[in-house]
Parts: sequence; structure tokens; C-alpha cells
Amino acid sequence: HTSSRIRRQSISWLAHPQKTRTHTTRGRQLCRADVPHLLAVPSMAEAPETIDILGEPNIVADYGLWPAYVGSDLLRSIPSSTYVLVTDTNLYGNYVPPFRDWFDTQKEASQDCRLLTYAIPPGEASKCRETKAEVEDWMLSQKCTRDTVVIALGGGVIGDMIGYVAATFMRGVRFVQVPTTLLAMVDSSIGGKTAIDTPMGKNLVGAFWQPRRIFIDLSFLHTLPAREFVNGMAEVIKTAAIWDEAEFAALEHSASDILACVRSRGTGRLKPVEDVLKRLVTNSARVKAHVVSQDEREGGLRNLLNFGHSIGHAIEAILAPQLLHGEAIAIGMVKEAELARFLGVLRPHAVARLTKCIAAFGLPTSLRDARVVKLTAGKQCHVREMLQKMSVDKKNDGSKKKIVLLSAIGKTYESKASVVADRTVEMILGSSVLVIPGVTRQLNVTVTPPGSKSISNRALIMAALGSSRCRIKNLLHSDDTEYMLSAISQLGGASYLWQDAGEVLELDGRAGRLQASDEALYIGNAGTASRFLTTVASLCYPTDTAKSIVLTGNARMKMRPIGPLVDALRLNGVQVEYLEHENSLPLRIHAAAGLRGGVIELAATVSSQYVSSILMAAPYAKNPVTLRLVGGKPISQPYIDMTISMMHSFGISVTRSTTEPDTYHIPQGTYQNPAEYTIESDASSATYPLAVAAISGTTCVIPNIGSSSLQGDARFAVDVLRPMGCQVKQDDHTTTVTGPAVGALKPIAHVDMEPMTDAFLTASVLAAVASGKTQITGIANQRVKECNRIVAMKDELAKFGIECRELDDGIEIHGKSLSELGPPSTAIHCYDDHRVAMSLSVLSLVSPSPVVITERECVGKTWPAWWDTLSQSFQVVLDGAPESSVEHHALVKRTYQQRSIFVIGMRGAGKTLCGQRLAMILGWQFVDLDQELERCSGQTITEIVNSPRGWEGFREDELALLRDAMSTRSFAYVVSCGGGIVETPEARELLQGHCRNGGTVILVHRAMDHIIRYLMRDESRPAYANDIEQVYLKRKEWFDECSNYVYYSPHGG
Repeated sequence: HTSSRIRRQSISWLAHPQKTRTHTTRGRQLCRADVPHLLAVPSMAEAPETIDILGEPNIVADYGLWPAYVGSDLLRSIPSSTYVLVTDTNLYGNYVPPFRDWFDTQKEASQDCRLLTYAIPPGEASKCRETKAEVEDWMLSQKCTRDTVVIALGGGVIGDMIGYVAATFMRGVRFVQVPTTLLAMVDSSIGGKTAIDTPMGKNLVGAFWQPRRIFIDLSFLHTLPAREFVNGMAEVIKTAAIWDEAEFAALEHSASDILACVRSRGTGRLKPVEDVLKRLVTNSARVKAHVVSQDEREGGLRNLLNFGHSIGHAIEAILAPQLLHGEAIAIGMVKEAELARFLGVLRPHAVARLTKCIAAFGLPTSLRDARVVKLTAGKQCHVREMLQKMSVDKKNDGSKKKIVLLSAIGKTYESKASVVADRTVEMILGSSVLVIPGVTRQLNVTVTPPGSKSISNRALIMAALGSSRCRIKNLLHSDDTEYMLSAISQLGGASYLWQDAGEVLELDGRAGRLQASDEALYIGNAGTASRFLTTVASLCYPTDTAKSIVLTGNARMKMRPIGPLVDALRLNGVQVEYLEHENSLPLRIHAAAGLRGGVIELAATVSSQYVSSILMAAPYAKNPVTLRLVGGKPISQPYIDMTISMMHSFGISVTRSTTEPDTYHIPQGTYQNPAEYTIESDASSATYPLAVAAISGTTCVIPNIGSSSLQGDARFAVDVLRPMGCQVKQDDHTTTVTGPAVGALKPIAHVDMEPMTDAFLTASVLAAVASGKTQITGIANQRVKECNRIVAMKDELAKFGIECRELDDGIEIHGKSLSELGPPSTAIHCYDDHRVAMSLSVLSLVSPSPVVITERECVGKTWPAWWDTLSQSFQVVLDGAPESSVEHHALVKRTYQQRSIFVIGMRGAGKTLCGQRLAMILGWQFVDLDQELERCSGQTITEIVNSPRGWEGFREDELALLRDAMSTRSFAYVVSCGGGIVETPEARELLQGHCRNGGTVILVHRAMDHIIRYLMRDESRPAYANDIEQVYLKRKEWFDECSNYVYYSPHGG
């Protein structure tokens, strides 16, 4: 804005002070009719609450203080000849006229004073030198003297700037704060920090100038839009996080109720939580007042109030105004907590607890949050730019960055901000990590992995479906379990509370009385949650507003199979619909109030989680259930046994049939929750520290996983590491591994890892440095995990110069000696898969050069503190990866030079031959989708087409394969598609999108008479329903639309 514009707008308001207007900013629209409750004079049967600051009771908090109580207190306690009320143009029309009316009434009662009012444009842009000068010049023109009292009515912009006006006008005049936003009530209005912004940054020019009064009228909260209210909650959470664990627990407990009221409509929307809000706001204000009283000029203790702000301010400086202050601080708190965890001063569960509380109030916890991306149009916060912004933080000591570190919820590591090295901050801020090879020799460490994801998710389901309270210890704090816990809560399955500083989850089950939800259950890429919740959702009872439950996830989750489970549920009377693609999420599950019961047949060769899902829900069926597994040997039997064992612990005994194979009898009943249930550590995760010991010749002890474990992966040390040359000691509850001399691991000719499929990635990276051939089988299900893990390992190991061969149900690895291991040619890609990231970090420790691993945060799915464990326990050096090398060299080169090529064209045009030769020239892998379909289905194309599913079923399977190829074989593959792939609209969209995004789709063209002669001889494919030439003419336009290159095949008949 310009100075003249400010003046014109201000004078306009002065000329018409009584005129009611409606103004909008950031979605906030007010008119006088919206706020009648603000104008009422409180009865004051009880005096408002006062809070001491700097030895005086100068903070007053209650509902209904404006205008009467504020005015009365000013005239009585801070007398003056002139009161100057300054606000913004959004607030002026609603709140200034009532105050003027009240003031005029008092003036008639012979008060010898005057009231002047002034309005400035709203928003951060007004917090500048020019506006400050405008206000000062106007006050001088009104002959204001040194006894003037300035009243700042508004949010942080008004309070900061008008406070600075008061600090400098005639060398300082008295002023009072009347904050109208939650953010200002608990933060900016308290403490006497006044300032304006400059082009170099926020709040860089200002003064400490204490207000004589701070009137916190909680009635203003009724008018705040939901986003503005939530924005202020970030500061409330911050204060509790650094100072008061009990207050933090109160925030956790009240989050859902507060957010529901805030998001509702109506003038009395906050009425149900008014008492809670008063307590939270006043307690937050009391903490800040105490800290300011101890350290008014920010000598050390007051730094603590900047928790989340060092990083949060850097984010805000880049993404404002699209991202609000509280939203940036919320992300900053999570990052600074992760920093404390990485440095070893904060327990992982505390980070998880803080993150959950922030998310529970609707605040973002990551720059990748979909809301943040949408609000900022995907604008990037580059690490170097954030570090530069952080370098001008007022807490810094010269070039040393100072950041507030938590040591627990409610406590800080020091009573001031702590010095943190740039390289550590860079690592926490970056999306990639640079692993420096090498592990200290002679290490003997004890590592306790997080709780088992498998057991955690099962325990949450059973406890929620059970009756009475259950204290769950060592629950995994991760994305997956958070999705599960949120979904259970959303369905009304249980209430819960974190106890013992977040170490224990106290969950009250409601005996299976679940209710359908209006809102979809979103489970990200949590495969376990998706399978378990599909059946659990069928137990829901319909409500007046919801008759079904929608279960959905991210893009990868929408590609993962769930068909066999849906088929079994449908046959048992549950109505389930696919909302997008057949056999995958999203699903609509109609509330059936329980399975019908009786005999349920289920194909369990793809995932044991299908079996566990039905087992856990079966006691709530309308009749006893007999579950019969069909189609072949069930996959991952140990996980089925785990579920049955846990059900017994929760009071339901499953009987395995003695006459029928793979058949189980489940009685009706209700789970009886044990008073306490302890989750054992995750055996799959335990393979990574054990593998570090194996590859580095050191010793690692896992204290709570042994031979009595419920988890199949507990066998990894005995069945894999011992044959590879490690010393293994395992009793019922402990596993100890000592690796051989570095470089002395032995290959295993063959190992069937079907009982521990998730551990195959760990075995693969060890086999890579065991000279010779290792063959791993029994892991076909790993193709449909977070990514196609078999292909992912083959591709990423190739970067180290390791040759692998994909098998029907496994992988063959040709290991090399350490001296032959090559430095990775590009950054390691993790496919957003936690197990890919952790396993390849193990191999990186013996790489001949540092290794960049992208998507480092994906480990949050099961072990958020994995990088911390590498650094603290194994003393591995980790750095932030230079963005230039990661983004430019690796991603750009990979994206545009190695993107997979798709080949389309009529059957018989020569696609296979063309694709094979192209792959040979480029040194890439070749895949024929028709052959892949036959291999996966165990049927020929002709058999598939002639089956009851017909051509339609074939096209569905063909589309699913194309979708999978574009996701899991997106680099360095040549993929030959079936001739009719373009007949499916979704397939056309995929191919066209590949072209638009820089990929290559080649149309292979051949003379039609040559194609006809060839097809007349080919009996391996089903006949066309129409004349070949007519089929080609129908497809011709589609072929052209879906390709960006044409190859004319020279082959004749």
C-alpha cells in the first residue's frame, strides 16, 4: 500500500465513525449483527481473573469485558485526558461505535477526558515504518500529549505496531492491549515486545514497552473463523509443551471437542467448551507472564517461548502470507522436536505425542501436508534458504544458531535456547540424508526397536472391540498406528488417553458398538490398517446421517490389492463397493452391524492380513464363524498364529480344525480387555540394527525379542545371519548378534523367507556384500507392499554394481567383495518405503563413498527414530544431502534420461521384438505385459478371455498391470503393452500422462496386410471379435493420442 492510501482510508473512517460496514480478510467477515454478545455489560457477579506480570495484576481475562469493563477500568486505574483507540478497518465498525457510545455516556457523568479513534488497513503489510509515521503524525495533529493512553484493539499486527508507537511517541506514553485473536491473547499481547517489519525481516525494529493492562476478552473468540482460531492454538500447544505436561495432557484430552465446536456454525458455537477454553487460554497466558517476569529483556529464559519459532519463522518468511504464523510454528515445533530427538535429548514417544496433539487441532505437521501444498501452490522451502532465514534469528550467538530443545513434554533441555550445529539442522530440514560410510570397530550396543507394528495394530483393534479399560505399553508411535487409532476413534470404537508422559495408551473399549461415519477413513499408505479396517467397518451400526463407511488412502494404497478379502465379505452378506478401481481402495462398506457368520471361505495366498482381519472381527458375527482358507498354502502362517494367540490373550479362543486343513472355528463373544498389555518390539525392524552388526563386525543386543516371540521375523538371526557367518545367541527374550570380520559375510545358496517376508530386504543388502550367489524365495507378496520391493531392491542394488535376477517368488543376488562394491551412480530412491530406506542405509555403511538416500522421512511408518539410532548407537556420521546434487543431478537426470519407455501398437506389429532390441541397446530391463499377466495369473490370455470374466476381466487385469508398471518400473524399463490397451479410457489417461510428464511412448506401426498374415498363423492369442482392419481403424486415433514417437517396423510377412 501507499501512505496516501492509508491516510484516505483512515480519514474515511474518522469522518463516519458510526457507519456500519462489512469487511473481509482471510475469510473473516463480520457485521454488527454477528456479535451482540460482545456488547453486553457483564454482571460481574464474579470478578474477572487477573494474572500477575512483573509484579502487577495487569492481565485481566474473562468473557464480556468489552466495552464496559475495559472502559470502566481504564477510567478508574489509568486516568488520562486523552485516550487514543487504534484498530483496523475490519474491526472498527463492530467494536468502536459501542465503545464510543459507552464512553460518551461516562463523559456525560462529568469525566474530563476525550476519546480519539483511528483505523488502519488490516494485514501484515500495515506493520511498517510508513504506517507508524502516519499514526504518529495524526496523534500530533490531534494535540496528544505525554499523558495520552493508547488502546491497541486487534491482533498481533495492531498490538506490535501500536505498542511501538506508544514506546516512541514523546519518548513513551502508556498503552493497553485488547487482543481480539487467540494468537494475540496468548502470545503477542503479553511481554512488551513491540516492533515493525522491515524488508530484511519481521520484527527487526522495535522496543520493549510493557502495556499497563492486557484485557483478554474471550468473547472475541466467538467471531474467529476456524482457521484463525486453530492458528492461535499453535501458541497454546507450544506453551504447554515447554512448561506444563499436565496442561499438555488437557489439550490432548479436549482437542476433539474444541475442534468440533470451532468448526461448527452459529453464534454460540463455542458455548460447550467455554470453560475449557478459559482455562487453556488463561493458563497459557499465565506461563508467558511468569517467564516474562523472570526475564523481561530476553536474557535466556524467555528464549524458551520461541520453541518452534527458529524453524517456524524461516518457513513463515518463505510461505507467508499463504501460510499463517501458527501453521508455520506448528511445523517448526515438530522439526525442532525431531532435532532434539536426533541429538539424543528427547524420547521418540514425546515427538510422536507432540505431533499427534498438533494434528489433533487441525494444524499441519509437515511441509508435505496436503493443505500446506494446496495453500502455497506447492512453493518449495529450500533448505539453504531456510538456513539463511534462520541466520538472522535474534536468539543466535553470532553465527551460531540457537534453538529451544525439548527434553520431555513440559520440559526443556536447558533453561535457554541451545547452540546447534548447522549440519545437524540441515539434516533435519532436508528430505534426503547423506550417509558417511564407517562404523566404529569393537562396538557393543543394545538397541530397543519400537513396538511391533503388527502387534500394535492388532492390539488396538481388539482393545477397541473389547469391554473395559486396557493400558497398552510400548505401542508403536508411527504413521500406521496413528491412522488406526484415528479411524477407531472416528468410528466411536473407543476413547483413549495417553498416560505416564505418553509411554502408555489407556484405551476404553466399547464392546464393538461402532457407528458409521459421515467422513471417509483416510489411512495413507497403511496396508495393515486398510485390511483390518475393511472388516471392522462391517461391524458398524448405521446412524441417521451415515449408512456406510468409505475407506481410502494415498495413490499407492489405491493400487494395493484387497480383492480376496472383499470377495469373502460379500459372500458373507456385507455390501462392499469399489469406488474407483476393481480390487483396490477406495471402498464403500455398508454398515452391516456384523458379519452374517457361518462358513467363510478366503483366499490367503496373497496376504495373511486378510485372514487376521476376519479372525479379529468374527466374534461379533451374528452366528459362529468357520473360516476356511482356500486356494493353496496360506502366506505368512506365523502372523495368523500371532493373531490367534493375541485373541486368546483378549479372551477369545480360536480352535483349529483337526479334520480340515487351514480351517478355524471362532466362537461368538466379546473381547475381555486385560488390565495391561505390553507390545513386544518389532522383529522386522530389529533386523536392521542386527544387520549393521553383521556388516560391520560389531555386536548388537536386542533385549525384548527372542525365540518365544509371536513374530516370524524373530527367526532372522538364526535362519539368516548365522548361516552367513555371524555369531548368534538367542534365548526366549533376547537376541545377540556379532558380525564376522568386515567383508567376511557368506552367501546362502538358498533361503525360504516365507515366514519372514518383510526381512528379505535386510537379507538382500547383506547378500550384496557376500561374494557369491544368494537365492531368496517365498516372498512373492512383497510385490504388493508399499512398492514392488523385489524390483526396488534389484534396481537400487544395481547402483552399487550388484547384479540381481528377479524370480517368480523371489530374488537372486550375485554378491561381490567389498573391494568390488561400486559407489552409487545416483541417489538411492526409497519409493516412499520405510523398509527400502532402512535396509539400504545398512549397505551404505560399507560403500566406497558417501551415499545420498532420498525420502528419509518414510522411515516414520515403523521407526521414526531410525536415523537417530544410527547416529547415537552406532556412531554413524549423517549429514544433510546437498539439494543441488540430490535434486538436480539425481532427480533431473533420472527423470528425463532414464524414464521407462512404453511400447504400444496392434497385435503382431512387432512390439515385443522392438522393445527387446531397444532394452538391449539401452542396457535396460524388458517387460512384456501380456507375458507378465500370464505369469501372474497362471493362465494364458486365451484362457482368461474364455473364462466367465471374459474380455472385460482381461482389460481390468491389463490396466492394473499397466498402473503397477508405471509405479514400480518407472525407470530404466522398456514395457511392451497389449494391442488393445488403448481401448481402456484409464489406460489412455496413464499413457498420455506419461507423455506429458516427459516420458516416451512409442507407437510401433506395421503394414496392415503384414499384420493380418502374421495373425492368421498365430493361435496363441484369442481371435478378434471384429475384422482386424476395423479394429485398427477404431484404435488408430487412440494410438496417436497416446504416443509421442512412431517406429515403422520393417518386418514383412
